[in-house]
Amino acid sequence: MTETKNVILEAKNVVVEFDVRDRVLTAIRDVSLQLVEGEVLALVGESGSGKSVLTRAFTGMLESNGRVAQGSINYRGQELTELTKNEDWTSIRGSKIATIFQDPMTSLDPIVTIGKQITEVIIKHQGKSAKEAKEMAIDYMKKVGIPEAEKRFNEYPFQYSGGMRQRIVIAIALACRPDILICDEPTTALDVTIQAQIINLLKSLQKEYGFTTIFITHDLGVVASIADKVAVMYAGEIIEFGQVEEVFYDPRHPYTWSLLSSLPQLADANGQLFSIPGTPPSLYTKIPGDAFAMRSDYAMQIDFEEHPPIFSVTDTHWAKTWLLHPDAPKVEKPEVIRDLHEKIKTTLTH
Repeated sequence: MTETKNVILEAKNVVVEFDVRDRVLTAIRDVSLQLVEGEVLALVGESGSGKSVLTRAFTGMLESNGRVAQGSINYRGQELTELTKNEDWTSIRGSKIATIFQDPMTSLDPIVTIGKQITEVIIKHQGKSAKEAKEMAIDYMKKVGIPEAEKRFNEYPFQYSGGMRQRIVIAIALACRPDILICDEPTTALDVTIQAQIINLLKSLQKEYGFTTIFITHDLGVVASIADKVAVMYAGEIIEFGQVEEVFYDPRHPYTWSLLSSLPQLADANGQLFSIPGTPPSLYTKIPGDAFAMRSDYAMQIDFEEHPPIFSVTDTHWAKTWLLHPDAPKVEKPEVIRDLHEKIKTTLTH
């Protein structure tokens, strides 16, 4: 937690709870995070680890039965947990912090033309006239790679393919001129070749516009090509954090080892992929010790009894695992992820 340079959003000890059938589910458990201007931070972890819930707390988009029960979320000096009504969020949501969701079909209004959906955002967030907004909308459409943008301006979402619709969702987010762009698994609903195109598009736009990005994904392969820093989430907390190279090539938490072991590039000769045994713990009850202990081959007695603190690996890299305690037995990471750099390079060149 030593970062201080141009931190534009800082979450401190955030706890998010949901009321579910007379019980309380703690979806985010004591998360602290700093977002540095101009960087791409990847949030990675299995489905249900809390990635989307955490970022929805940054935009006031938790479901009605959810709340930030504890902690602080500070955006450029403004305390976001103090915003309680929808109208309080209008100056933040979209214009300051915009989100691209994973399913472009649900993000677009099916009965409004593509052009109108972009121009409305430009008029609202940039205060332009209808004529200026149309010119800018067509320009954004071209920027995100829509062919014959002028002609396609008056078409409806159903006339666009899934990949094209996702490009329009990105154009709408750009039209908000956000400070922070949250990409919530923006390629999950798309096929592999389109995924690669969308990732490349996001990378080039990030370079051009310089916005800060939170990239949510369960696909660690995507992370290597797009992120500066990585936060690994499990059972509602960040269990490892570091520069992308550190987390990829010197991971320290057994859960991160498991995630890396299941990379498609590391399938065995029969095409078999590693899968993590067991299921995540229930978030309805307090979790003693390390939440991953039940599924880990490396768990020690203390992992079931006491929650691990943050252990620093370098100034920019830390993990919450008792394996980093000076008295812990020395264990090697799994064979399959040793020399990961070489293995991934080899699969790319074949």
